[in-house]
Amino acid sequence: MADPSGLRPQDRADFEAVLHLALNTPDILGALRADPTGRATTRLRLRALADADEITAAAYAEYRTYLTCSASNASAEETTPRRPAAGLVTALAVPTPPVAASSAAVLLLLDYLLQLTDVRGTLPGSLIAAGWILTLIAALSALIALTALLGTAIRGRGASAHPARLEQARLDWQQALLERGMLPHLRRSIGEDPLLHPAPPTATPTTDSKSGPPLTG
Repeated sequence: MADPSGLRPQDRADFEAVLHLALNTPDILGALRADPTGRATTRLRLRALADADEITAAAYAEYRTYLTCSASNASAEETTPRRPAAGLVTALAVPTPPVAASSAAVLLLLDYLLQLTDVRGTLPGSLIAAGWILTLIAALSALIALTALLGTAIRGRGASAHPARLEQARLDWQQALLERGMLPHLRRSIGEDPLLHPAPPTATPTTDSKSGPPLTG
């Protein structure tokens, strides 16, 4: 079977799917029933594959848009895995605020209890300093986590839009290929197929029975 030229290899399956759909439309299917052997269907399919350049040219604008979206989507997929640091920051920053906040609360509570028991020395002051440092760490890590999560959400929303646009461009191309390229080509081929449109019988000359024999001199 001939391969549709002018298409990317990964788009040839779509071309043949559109061809299969066109061959099963009611008017094409009805015309092909004139040849019960199925040879006309085979010829029609092979001719469409051989004339792929002509067929796809009818939907060139939509195919170019599809290729542009495909290239954009591929570029986005290549750049997405190159940001492992953002994922690491998010993974580390999310659990840090509650851990630091709880540790700060424990240290400040211990300092308060030591003050109630009138304990002297440097320990209460150290506990207060450590508690406030952990409180600051909790606040900063919470801010970092929020920023990282927002950035991830924005990137994810943008990335999810690429496949949707790509699929819509693909469907638009297939629809244009079917309506402006494949169906007109098949209908034209059917009109040119002698098995589907047999020639009318030629008239044979007849002699007039009432006419007499030829005159002789």
